[in-house]
Parts: sequence; C-alpha cells; structure tokens
Amino acid sequence: MDAITTELTEEAKYEVFPPDLCQPLVFCEIFENDFPIEVDLGSGSGKFLIDAGARFPNRNFLGIERLLGRVRKARRKACRLNLANVRVTRLEIDYAVRYLLSPSSVTRFHLSFPDPWPKRRHHSRRLVNDAFLRAIANALIPDGELWVKTDHIEYFHQIEKAIASVDCLFTQIPWEDEYPATDFETEFMAQSLPIYRLRLGKVSRSPK
Repeated sequence: MDAITTELTEEAKYEVFPPDLCQPLVFCEIFENDFPIEVDLGSGSGKFLIDAGARFPNRNFLGIERLLGRVRKARRKACRLNLANVRVTRLEIDYAVRYLLSPSSVTRFHLSFPDPWPKRRHHSRRLVNDAFLRAIANALIPDGELWVKTDHIEYFHQIEKAIASVDCLFTQIPWEDEYPATDFETEFMAQSLPIYRLRLGKVSRSPK
C-alpha cells in the first residue's frame, strides 16, 4: 500500500458512510464512546466542526455536509489533528435529520448561516420550516438545544415565526459565546455586519 493510499484510508475513518439510508446512525458505534453528541448542520469546510472538536474533547461532533469537496476537506483536517471525537458525513441536512437520527440522541444542533435563498420564488427551498423543527425536536434529548446564526434578517424573522408555530416545542435561552466562530461569522464580524442568533432549548413535557 503506497503512502497516498494509506493516507486516504486513514482519512476515510473520519467520514461516516451510513450502511442503510433508512436506519438511524448508531453513535456509540461511530465514536466508540458515550460522550454527548453535537451535530453541525451544513459543516462546510469544517472550520467550526474541527475547532469545536479540538476545544471540547469530551463531546462528539458530527458534521453533515452535502458537497463532496467540503466533506473531504473536513475529514482531512480531522485526520491530521487525530480528532477521535469528530466525524463528517455527506448527506442532505433535511434528510439526515428526519431519517438518520434516532429520537433523543442529540444534545445540541448547530445551524450556522444556512442558505437564505433570498429570492421570493426560492423561499420554499429554505431549510427551516415547521416539519424540520419538529424533526430537530424529535432528535434532541430532553432539554437539548438548537443554536441558530444567520446574517439574513428576513430569514431570521421567518425562523422565529416557524418556531412560534410548532406547539411550543422550544423556549429561548440566553446566548453564550462558548464556541469557536465559523468562517462566515469571522468574515461578517470583520466587516462589522450584524449577526442574528437564537439559542433554543427543547421543552421537555411531563407525561400526561
């Protein structure tokens, strides 16, 4: 086995290839531990994913990204840093949240700067809607959280309306800057542009 093949084989360990797209992922098998699971929705090049994994070694981080080049870049970084608590998978976010995450399996979701699809005729392509939020709540553990960041004020207001319409599944929590910045966040802060944030806690209802 040559050096390039060996390197690619090592990198592949950091990418999750679901054996069955109709069955939820088994996190204890993926990470081989029982640390809390955090999911980066749309992990891009992996900056946030890698930096968060390095900062919090006792938490597991799964990045979900649909573009192959970005997935390869993220897994390469994780491999070079030997981050055993980081994995990335190539999937559509909406599908993964709905069908590949077991109920009450995720401690925290991070949704940072999702595509705002600013043209009105494209609004239906936006990720956040009632069904998506219900799927997020289903995957979260009791008192789990969804963290949202966007630079698009109109999309932010739409997200707020969607949250208000899902039967009080979430409650707003004060924001805390405990995580590293994303690529977009760093860029926007450098330009003194506004960033809109929501930290949402899942409402755990008592059984009737």
